[in-house]
This record gives sequence, structure tokens and C-alpha cells, in this order.
Amino acid sequence: MTTTLSYSRYRGQLETYFDQTASKAWEQLTSDAPVSGIRATVRAGRDEMRATMLSWLPDDLTGKRVLDAGCGTGAFAVEAARRGADVVAVDVAASLIDIARKRAPSGLAIDWRVGDMHDAVLGTFDHVIAMDSLIHYPAFDMVAVIRSLGERTRGSMVFTFAPRTPLLMLALGMGRLFPRSDRSPAILPVREGLLRTLIANALPGARFGRDARVSAGFYTSHALEVMPG
Repeated sequence: MTTTLSYSRYRGQLETYFDQTASKAWEQLTSDAPVSGIRATVRAGRDEMRATMLSWLPDDLTGKRVLDAGCGTGAFAVEAARRGADVVAVDVAASLIDIARKRAPSGLAIDWRVGDMHDAVLGTFDHVIAMDSLIHYPAFDMVAVIRSLGERTRGSMVFTFAPRTPLLMLALGMGRLFPRSDRSPAILPVREGLLRTLIANALPGARFGRDARVSAGFYTSHALEVMPG
């Protein structure tokens, strides 16, 4: 994938947000610590989405190579590794990778990396997961990443996008009224039909699999499974 200026700009914003502004808040959100009502709905939604996406992977991943693209504090990577996978867990934010390394149980096959999810140096994979890591990019950049990863994926790719619905747009508008500490990085909604068309054009021969939407308070995300051709 050739990195566009917009992709680099949004990626830089995410890196700055997590490393300089929200590392502690994100560490708290992804733990069992008490959080505000707003964050509690986000936590519940993320937990449900993670469970859904995990259910789409084989129970036994022994010998399989899995990429957790935008791994955050590492919850998904840990669960995949517990199923026997060799996991590469990458995130643009070094602070989140530090948290993930500290939390991960010993003995699991997880290669924690700070870097870009679409970097070809990461190699090829049997399964790719990108949970809520592409929702901060414009549709054309999102699809470019999916194409890049699809060219190096033997099995399935599962990613989430922010569905462009009236309810989500209202929630995003209301979110700007909350204290900055309660805000997430900018989310860029996309229409599902458009996204499917763009992916089909970018990955000829790809097949769409399961999909599921999770809405919990201020969390709305849609998971989509794609099998590259």
C-alpha cells in the first residue's frame, strides 16, 4: 500500500492522542476500574464486539498466524494466543503497546510491535482482525488498508467500521458537548453499501461473510468478515 497524505495525517493524530493525551484514560477504560457512564457504555459495547469477532475465528488456532491490527491494550491478541495462534499485535501508539505487554500473561506467542498495521514487513497471515482501528480513517484509506492486508491473508479478515446512521451521527454530535477527557478520536462513519462496493472493486474475487452491528449507548460499530479471493 502506498501511504497517502490523509492516511499519514489521521495516523499521526491517533498516535498523538493515545501517546500524549489519553493513555491513562484508555488504560482505565480497558480495565475493570470504575468509569463514567459514558465510558461504561463504550466498554460494554467493545466487550460485546470483541466477543462477536472472536466467535468468528476457529476455536483451535494452533499453527495459525493472526494479525491484531490496531491491537490497543491487547485483549484480543491475548484471547487469540490462548487458542494457540502465533499473534502479531501491532499498534501505532507505543503507550498502548506498553500496557498490553504488562497485562499479557506469560507464555503466550504474541509479538508486540509499535508500527503501522498495513506494513508489509509484518508478513502474511491466516486471519486478520482490526477491531475499531479503521473507524478513524476516510473510506478510501480504510479500503486501501483492507486491500493491502487482503493480499497477504490466506483466510479471513474481520474489521469494524462506523455505520453512517442517523442515530450514530446524532451521538457523534452530542459527543462534542462532553468534556474532552470523555471524547474518543474522531470517528468517520461510512455507508455500508458504499464500503462493500469499494472493497469488492479493490479485492476482485473476495467474498463477504458474516456481519454484525453492536450498539450500546455511545458505542456503535459494525463488524464485517471478508475472505480474499
